[in-house]
Amino acid sequence: MAEKASKKTAAPATADRAGDRPRLLLLDGHSLAYRAFFALPAENFNTTTGQTTNAIYGFTSMLVNTLRDEQPTHLAVAFDVSRKTWRSEQFTEYKANRSKAPDEFKGQVELIGEMLDAMSITRFAVDGFEADDIIATLATQAEAEGFEVLIVTGDRDSFQLVSDHVTVLYPTKGVSELTRFTPAKVEEKYGLTPRQYPDFAALRGDPSDNLPGIPGVGEKTAAKWINQFGSFAELVERVAEVKGKVGDKLREHLESVKLNRRLTELVRDVELPAGPDGLKRIPYDRQALSVIMDALEFRHQNFRDRVLAVDPGAAEEEPAAAAPGVEVDGVVIGSGELAPWLERHGAGPLGLATVDTWALGSGSVSQIALAAASGPAVCFDPSAVDEPDERAFADWIADPERPKVMHDAKRVMRVFDEQGWAVAGAAMDTALAAYLVKPGRRSFALDALSVEYLGRELSPAAAAESGQLAFGADEQAEQDALMIQARTILDLGEAFGRRLAEVGAVELLRDVELPISALLARMEKAGIAADRDWLDRMDQRFAGAVQQAVKEAHDAVGHEFNLGSPKQLQEVFFGELGLPKTKKIKTGYTTDADALAWLATQTDHELPVIMLRHREQARLRSTVEGLIKAIAPGGRIHTTFNQTVAATGRLSSTDPNLQNVHVRTEEGRAIRRGFVVGEGFESLLTADYSQIELRVMAHLSEDEGLIEAFTSGEDLHTTVASQVFGVAKSEVDPEMRRKIKAMSYGLAYGLSAFGLSQQLGITPDEARKLMDTFFERFGGVRDYLQRVVDEARATGYTETMLGRRRYLPDLNSDNRQRREMAERMALNAPIQGTAADIVKIAMLRVDEALTKEKLSSRMLLQVHDEIVVEVAPGEREQVEALVRREMAGAFHLRAPLDVSVGAGTDWESAAH
Repeated sequence: MAEKASKKTAAPATADRAGDRPRLLLLDGHSLAYRAFFALPAENFNTTTGQTTNAIYGFTSMLVNTLRDEQPTHLAVAFDVSRKTWRSEQFTEYKANRSKAPDEFKGQVELIGEMLDAMSITRFAVDGFEADDIIATLATQAEAEGFEVLIVTGDRDSFQLVSDHVTVLYPTKGVSELTRFTPAKVEEKYGLTPRQYPDFAALRGDPSDNLPGIPGVGEKTAAKWINQFGSFAELVERVAEVKGKVGDKLREHLESVKLNRRLTELVRDVELPAGPDGLKRIPYDRQALSVIMDALEFRHQNFRDRVLAVDPGAAEEEPAAAAPGVEVDGVVIGSGELAPWLERHGAGPLGLATVDTWALGSGSVSQIALAAASGPAVCFDPSAVDEPDERAFADWIADPERPKVMHDAKRVMRVFDEQGWAVAGAAMDTALAAYLVKPGRRSFALDALSVEYLGRELSPAAAAESGQLAFGADEQAEQDALMIQARTILDLGEAFGRRLAEVGAVELLRDVELPISALLARMEKAGIAADRDWLDRMDQRFAGAVQQAVKEAHDAVGHEFNLGSPKQLQEVFFGELGLPKTKKIKTGYTTDADALAWLATQTDHELPVIMLRHREQARLRSTVEGLIKAIAPGGRIHTTFNQTVAATGRLSSTDPNLQNVHVRTEEGRAIRRGFVVGEGFESLLTADYSQIELRVMAHLSEDEGLIEAFTSGEDLHTTVASQVFGVAKSEVDPEMRRKIKAMSYGLAYGLSAFGLSQQLGITPDEARKLMDTFFERFGGVRDYLQRVVDEARATGYTETMLGRRRYLPDLNSDNRQRREMAERMALNAPIQGTAADIVKIAMLRVDEALTKEKLSSRMLLQVHDEIVVEVAPGEREQVEALVRREMAGAFHLRAPLDVSVGAGTDWESAAH
C-alpha cells in the first residue's frame, strides 16, 4: 500500500542542482511519523508481540523514497522532546488542545530512532525547543555555508525558511505525496513572500497549535493587510488606519496577535552538537539494520531492497565484487575429483548448499557445493560425475558419523531423497539454530543470518535462500555464489554452536529439532490420501451456503450490496440501518468478525448474524478449494510442516494449512472425512494427549489440589468446578463445567479477565470474581503464574522444561498495550512450549518404535497436537499398543500424561 502510493512523491527540481552545492535534507521526525501513522491502517501493521509499526513503516518508506529522488549528500532528522518548550512557557495554552496520542502510536517514535541509528542518520532533539527550531537553525547555517537545503515537514511554519536555496517538501496526502514549496510556490499559494509568512500566520492564528486568530479575519484579510502595510511590525505601527469592524477586532486582539507572532517565528540559533558539515551521509550499520527490521517483522523483500538501495555504502562497492569476507574461495571440480576430496575432508563437518528445482516440483539437483574447515570449497554437477564419485557422495551423505551442516535441512533431505540419496548425520541446521537462539524473528534467510551473526554480506547472487538461486544466471557466477553459500553455512554452524551453548539449547537442537526435521521430511513425502469426490461435494455444499447467506443478507436489507466491500458494509450497517457504531478506523467503523459478534449482541437485526455465517462458510469453502488444489497426481495431499514459525515451538503446516481443519466444529469434522486411508493400508489411527496444557500447568505450579484432580480418574472440569463453586460433583451442571473449562484453558493461554468475560458472555467483574475464586482454591497456580511473569521480567525470557526460550523484552515496556501482550505470552509460552516439546518427543519415540518393531505402518500428520498414523494390514493392535506406550512414556509429569486413541477408514471416523 505504502510502496504503491510512494511513487507519487514529487519529482525533484533538477534545475536547482546546478553547480557543486552539497545538498542537505532535513526531516521533521514527529510531524512525519504522526502523518505516517494516520496514512496507513494500524490494524494491518502489528508484530506478534503487539507492537504497532505503521508509523515506522510509513516514515521509513517516505524517507527512502525521498533519498532516492533527491540524492542528498547530507542528512538529519529532528524530533521534539516534549510539549514543554520556550513557547509553552510564554503561552501555557500552546498546543494544549491537542488530544493524547493513540496508544498504537506510542513507542513508534523511539523505534524510528533505532531505525535511523541503524541507517547511520543523525538525529537531533533539544530540551526546550521544537523540531522546527532545530531545522531552522541547520537550514540557516547550511544556506550560509553554500548548501542547497530540502526540508520535509508537515508544519507550515517552515515556509518562512524558504529561499532560493531552501525548499520545503510539504506532505499533501499522508506522506506519499510531497508538494515542493519554493519562493514562487509560496507566493502563488498565499500571495506573500516566505519572509512575510510568519506575519500572515500570526494574524490568521493556528488552531493546530491553539493560537487564537482574530474573529472575522480569515486568510484573505490577513494576506491583504500584510501586502498593504508590508509587514506585521508596520501594521502594528499603523493599526489605527485599519477601518471598520475588522479594524476594531484587530485592535481588540492585538496583544494576542503579537504573542502569536513571537511564537510563530522559528529560532535559528539553537545550540547543536553538530553543524551541516557533520551531517554527511555514511554507510549503514547493516547488521544493526537487519536486527531491527527482523524485530519489527518487516519481511517484505521489496521493502528491504528499497531501504538497502539508498545505503551510501552500496555506491562505494564495486558493482561485481563480492562483499568483504565472502570472496569466492572454491573450485569447480569434474568427474573423478569428488571421491578424493571427500576422502580428505569428509570426516569433519562440511557445509552443504544446493541449487535445485524443488520449488517447481521436479526435485532435481543441478549443482552441489561443499565447504570444509580448511582448503577451498568445491562445486560439482551431480549429473556429470562418474560412478565412483556418485557412490562416494551417496556413502558420505548417508553416513550418520560424518557431520553435515545445512540450512533448512528438511528441504535438503526432501530434494536428495528424490535423487535416491538418504541423508543422515545432520549436525547443524543454521535455520533451526537461529530459531532456537531467537524464536521471535520472522526471517531465517541465509543472507540475513550472515549479516547478523558473521558481520558480512553475501553477494547478490549468493544472497538467496540455499536451494533457491535463480536459474538463467551466468553458470560461473552461480557456482561461485553456491560455494559462498556453503562456506557461509559452515561458518554460521560454528557461530551457532557457541550461541546455542550460551542459551542452553544444544540438546534441544540435537535431540529434538534435527531428528524431527528428518521425520517431517518423510511425513511430507508420504502425504495422506484424499477423497476428491467427497471434497468436491463439500465445495458445492459450502458454495451453496455462501450464496444462501448472500440472498438472506440482501433480503434483510431490501436491496443488493457487495458483502465483500467494507465500504458498502459500513454504509449499510451504520448509515441505512443505524446500528451502534463499532471501533473507529481510518475508513470509518470496523466490520471485522469481533465487531459483527458485538453487533449481534447489541441489536435484534439479523444482518450481523448472517454476515458472520457468510464469512464462516466462505472460509470453509476456501479451505476445501485449497485442499482440492493440493491433491497430487498420486491422489495424496503433501502438506509442508514448519518448525520455525510458532515462537512457542509448535509445528504448523502450509500448502495446505491443515490447522484450518478444526475437529471442534461440525463442518471441520465433515471436511476431515475427505482424508482417507491409502491403498495398501487398512486404517488411519489418531492419537493425542488429553488436556496436556493443563497437565503441564499442574506440574509446573506443583498445586496439589489440581494434581489430585487429574489423578482422581474423574472428569477434571467437573472435579475442579465442584471445588471452585463449593458444591458436590453430582451438583455441577453443564454451565458450571463450561465456565471452569474455559477458565482453566484460559489461564494456560494467558487469558485476561476481560478475555474470559468475552468467551463466556459475562461481565469482566464476574469473570474476575470467578478467577479469584479459582485462585483461592488453587493457590499454587496463582503463585506460579505470578512467579513466571516476574522471573521473565527479570531475565527477559521464559523457558520450557526442555530449555526452549522465548524472549520478551516488552515485559518492561512503557507501552501498556505491549507490556500486557508480553505478560500474556510469558504466561503461555512455558506451558504451550513444554506441551509442544512433549509432542515432538512422542513423535520421535513412536517413529523409532515402528522402525524397531519392523512395522510397515507410518506416521503421516501432526496437527493440533494430534498424531495420525497410517496402519498397515494386520498391525492395528500392535500399533495402538505401541502408540499408547510411547506417548504416555514420553515425559514424566506429576499429572501423568493420558493418551486417547481412535481408528477408522478416514480422519473423522478415526476420532476418539
